Amino acid sequence: MRQLSTKLSKERLAILASLFIILLYVSPLFLLGANAHIRVHDNLDSNIAWYKVLVRSHELFGPLNATIPQVINGLPRGAIESEYSGIVWLHALFPTMIAYSFSQIITRVVAFLGMYLLLKKHFVKEPDTGLIRVGVSLAFALTPFWPSGMLSTLGQPLALWAFLNIRKREFSWKNWAVLILLPLYSSFVLGFFFFLTAMGLLWLRDLIKKRAWNPAFIGSIALMTVVYLAIEYRLVFGLVFSNTPSSRSEFVNSTLDLWHSISLTFVNFIFGHGHVLTMHTLVILPILFIALGIIIKQKSLRENKWFTYLLGLNFVLSVWYAFWYSKMWQPLKEHFSILQTFNFARFHFLHPLVIYLGFALGLLILWKMGNNWQKKVKLCLVLQIVFLFLCNDEIIYRVHGDPSVKQFYAVDQFKQIKDYIGQPQESYRVASIGLHPAIAQYNGFYTLDTYNNYYPLTYKHDFRKIIAKELDKNQELKSYFDQWGGRCYLFVSELGEKYDFKKDSTKEIHHLELNMDVFREMGGRYIFSSVPIMNADEDGLRFLKSFDNPASAWKIYLYQVKMTK
Repeated sequence: MRQLSTKLSKERLAILASLFIILLYVSPLFLLGANAHIRVHDNLDSNIAWYKVLVRSHELFGPLNATIPQVINGLPRGAIESEYSGIVWLHALFPTMIAYSFSQIITRVVAFLGMYLLLKKHFVKEPDTGLIRVGVSLAFALTPFWPSGMLSTLGQPLALWAFLNIRKREFSWKNWAVLILLPLYSSFVLGFFFFLTAMGLLWLRDLIKKRAWNPAFIGSIALMTVVYLAIEYRLVFGLVFSNTPSSRSEFVNSTLDLWHSISLTFVNFIFGHGHVLTMHTLVILPILFIALGIIIKQKSLRENKWFTYLLGLNFVLSVWYAFWYSKMWQPLKEHFSILQTFNFARFHFLHPLVIYLGFALGLLILWKMGNNWQKKVKLCLVLQIVFLFLCNDEIIYRVHGDPSVKQFYAVDQFKQIKDYIGQPQESYRVASIGLHPAIAQYNGFYTLDTYNNYYPLTYKHDFRKIIAKELDKNQELKSYFDQWGGRCYLFVSELGEKYDFKKDSTKEIHHLELNMDVFREMGGRYIFSSVPIMNADEDGLRFLKSFDNPASAWKIYLYQVKMTK
């Protein structure tokens, strides 16, 4: 009894230590503030600016047909998250980096507690395996995740804990509270649609195999789905009920042949995906295969069925992800528009849950092999946690040479530009070259260009007229814009798909061909370029001034559109 009490005490201490490690992991965000280095892709270049634009627009609670005039002469309100999303409220109440830092803490602490509860109650229940429960939960909580996804992936263990409890007919209020509250800090389309589909399949399996209707279980799945649909009502209206074609209508993502689909399957299985990084290649994947070898040798596949199910599901998710982009789907996608506008490849967003559950069960298999293997289990946990610590954003993006938040948004520099122009920002429109439009948007400029996956198709076609000649020079750019168009940018053939030429760049544009008549008709008056345009005068632009600032990553060349060519 005393031995068990000691083990429990050690486990509690390990939990407290883990929470401290999580705080240590996110501490650079609080200590450095705007000088911190965080993810640019699908973060600084988009979502963080969107939240600021939304709050500034006073359309947070706008009607379904509301638009945000600062972006593309009227971005649909539904293109940005619902007013019932927790991350929107964080950015509405706090400055950017405080909101971002709080979000990181909330997500990682909930991820840790959710995985710990799930393992302790349903998967790793042995009294002497607290190290596995705590260690895997900590590793899971330290995984990189898409910041604006919040708990869309890292909240799945907590949801699974609640669902499995209800499946066992345990109707504690805590289970129902989890299912109602999680949607307030996660996304339906970026994680939980796929998770809830998996729960539905689990219910169907029980029905077929056990003849168990279990109305509480299917009811709980329906409840969480309804809560999500209510919270994300704007997106539901736009995708399902609106008859206005959006930019998503022209998505063409079925371009891979058989060989490339097979290759992508193994790349995803081994390395993962940028939006749901699991960092499993070096430590976790070998453990999974070692554990598989052990249970095959012991002929104990049946006794370890959940481990084998998860390993198999892990591979199936990679197959589904890769083959969703296969050419064989295209005829079906053209016939059913929902297959174009909704990305069903994202079932692979279940990977973090599946991989780390499998990791826990794989370590449990090794743990049961005796003292020698238990030392190796401890070493593996330490290695994975240290590796994840080394993958901290502050380390990765600083080493990579990415700008800090302050350098990226360059607030002082863009204030100088605003003051130099000397007109109310709402009275003119701008666009950027070699620079993300989110930077201008963050600084209050009204932009004709943007990065959004959902905006009117008519606007995409009008904007295309500005860059048509540049697209004709570069087939890759042409396909990139025509078959996707999420980045509605002033693409330049000489620059390709690079959007962030820093001040140390020696790049120049010599043959710019933009349709300035269309640009002017749409309200465009100024262009911010991060590289000099050598033939600006020939293309109907007048160079005004260059702006540099020691706190900025960019040197901005300001061009004004000539009123007549």
